Amino acid sequence: MIKLEDVTKKFMTKAALRNVDLELTKGKIVGLVGENGSGKSTTLKLIAGLTQPSKGSVTVNGIRTDHRIAQQVSYLSELDEYYGFYNVGKTIDFHASQFPDFNKEKAEEIRAFMKLDRNAKLKHLSKGNRGRLKIVLTLAREVPVILMDEPLSGLDPMVRDSIVKGLISFIDLENQIILITTHEIKEIEMILDEVIAIKDGDIIGHHNVEQLRSEQNLGIVEWMTKMYE
Repeated sequence: MIKLEDVTKKFMTKAALRNVDLELTKGKIVGLVGENGSGKSTTLKLIAGLTQPSKGSVTVNGIRTDHRIAQQVSYLSELDEYYGFYNVGKTIDFHASQFPDFNKEKAEEIRAFMKLDRNAKLKHLSKGNRGRLKIVLTLAREVPVILMDEPLSGLDPMVRDSIVKGLISFIDLENQIILITTHEIKEIEMILDEVIAIKDGDIIGHHNVEQLRSEQNLGIVEWMTKMYE
C-alpha cells in the first residue's frame, strides 16, 4: 500500500533521508519513532505528496505521490492550519465540503468522544483541544492511508491514555493503514502492530511489536534504547 524505494531527500546539502526502502501494508497501526530531526516528519510529508524525493520513488497503491494523492491520504500535521474565526462545527462542515470521503456522522461521533463543543471558536481553544480537533478531522476521512504526525502533542497526559484507546474504535483496519510519529511511545505502544526506528535519515529497525515482546522480551522503549546505543 505504501512503498518507498531507494528514497533520498535532501534540503540544500543536508540529507533528511538516505536510501530508504520501506513497504507497509493495510490493516496495521505502525509507529515511526526516533529523535528530533531524524527524518520522521519528512517521511510523512513524502507519503502525503507535500514534498518530492531527491532520488527514488514514493507510491501509495502504486501511484507516485504528489499533491493529488490527498484523495487517498489523510494527513494530520504537527502544525495548526485552520481558520481561527471558525468554530468547531463550521470547521467540520468546511472539511466535509473539501473532501468527498469525509464522513460527517463519524466526525460528530469522534467530536463527542473528544468532548469538543461544536460552538467553540478555534481561536479560543487550548492547544490540547486544537489537537483533539485535528484528530477528529483526520480520522473522519474514509481513505486507505492515515498519517498522524505527533497526534498527542499538547494533550494533557491525564487524558492521553483514554484518547489512544478510543482511537481504535474509529479506525477501519480492514481497509486502512495508520502511520504515527510520536514522542509519547509508552502511550501508544498498546495499539501498535509494527514499529520503525529512524536515525539520522536511516531506518535502523523495523519490527512486529508482538514479536519484539515474545522473542526478545523487549518493549518499544527498551528496543529503541538498544537500537540507539
